[in-house]
Amino acid sequence: MRRALLALWLACASGCAVQTAALQAHPPTGLPRSVELANTPFFAQTEYQCGPAALATALGAVGVGAAPATLGEQVFLPARGGSLQAEMLAGARRQGAVATVIPGQLEAVLRELAAGHVVVVLQNLGLSFAPLWHYAVVVGYDLDTDDVLLRSGTTRRATMPLRTFEHTWARSGFWAFVALPPGDWPLTAQADAVVEAAIGFERSATPAQALRTYESAARRWPDKLPLAIGLGNAAHASGDKRRAVQVFRAAAEHHGSGAAWVNLATVLLELGEREAAQAAARHAVNDPAWGARAREIVTAAP
Repeated sequence: MRRALLALWLACASGCAVQTAALQAHPPTGLPRSVELANTPFFAQTEYQCGPAALATALGAVGVGAAPATLGEQVFLPARGGSLQAEMLAGARRQGAVATVIPGQLEAVLRELAAGHVVVVLQNLGLSFAPLWHYAVVVGYDLDTDDVLLRSGTTRRATMPLRTFEHTWARSGFWAFVALPPGDWPLTAQADAVVEAAIGFERSATPAQALRTYESAARRWPDKLPLAIGLGNAAHASGDKRRAVQVFRAAAEHHGSGAAWVNLATVLLELGEREAAQAAARHAVNDPAWGARAREIVTAAP
């Protein structure tokens, strides 16, 4: 059935590969003509285990050793016969890597590869009415032959035309992610995806890992309030309350954020600076979400 569906798909895949055509007409500047991350490990995918095997491959590429069997216990859903995207991201994060969704663009995939980052992609090797979902790891490309290189299925070095890759990838909504150590981010990462990745990683990270993650994210995207709040929380969790005060104050003053003002007031109370805490809390007394907590701090008895 798998072979029949794949053959049927190949017979019908005659639509326009828009991104491929644009890439061929106007090759992105600053990219080498070919890249292959040849040292990327390979784990052959057994039936229903393509998610764990792809995840083990991506983690192994950044030095995180995790066997597909172990990952399968975390990300494989027997009722669904596979692994959903949310489980793939969470599985990487539980292993100590920050998994970040990247833009669904061929150019983004190529730029990540040129930066030395393998890319996990979700493909549909079947049809829209008979899907055959499959995770693969992109490890290279060749613009002269218009091919991508994959760790896929039971093939260590699978070659697929860019046009075919685009078709199979498009059916997943062009979903892809990069897994990297805390403190590193995909070259093409966008701010909202980074916020989601940092918050998701923090749930299973040590305070030191979370701090490193938020520090690097806040440096690259300094105007994102959630990253500033996360950095303050991570500093506090690491025991550095004075730094948390500095971070929350800067975020509160820059964004006028009730959450930042209340967090600042709370840490100041912990430091025994009651008057300063009340002064900070007064900025948030009219905030719909944080006003009640702010008023508690302002009116608290000495």
